[in-house]
Amino acid sequence: MKNVVIDTSALIAVIANEPEKAKLIGLVDGCSLLAPKSVYWEIGNAFSAMLKRGRVTFVQVEKALSAFRSIPIRFMDVDLTEALVISNRNGIYAYDAYLLACAMRYKSPLLSLDKQMVGMAQEMCIEVMEV
Repeated sequence: MKNVVIDTSALIAVIANEPEKAKLIGLVDGCSLLAPKSVYWEIGNAFSAMLKRGRVTFVQVEKALSAFRSIPIRFMDVDLTEALVISNRNGIYAYDAYLLACAMRYKSPLLSLDKQMVGMAQEMCIEVMEV
């Protein structure tokens, strides 16, 4: 089974029933999803931001979290030093570097809706799944 590293943007699109949902699900059908452990907390941060801005209710967040928990993701360790090297070399935040380090460590393509993340992955010769 092919591994795919998935980021928060792709997960939120699926959970929130955004237009890309069907294509994202089709791309990972039959794949094993991987993510750095930080993605778990990034999901929480994304929902707290939506709550703060009044974009969603807490009831909606609870439903979304239930959907998130139903997605079979293996949360993986990444080497902190390796991630910080990537962060420093590319002038990016550690959270983004964790995803890139995860894709490199597990030799897996990255699935993201974040154009900047996709561009950075391509510059680093990391395979990207196009959406």
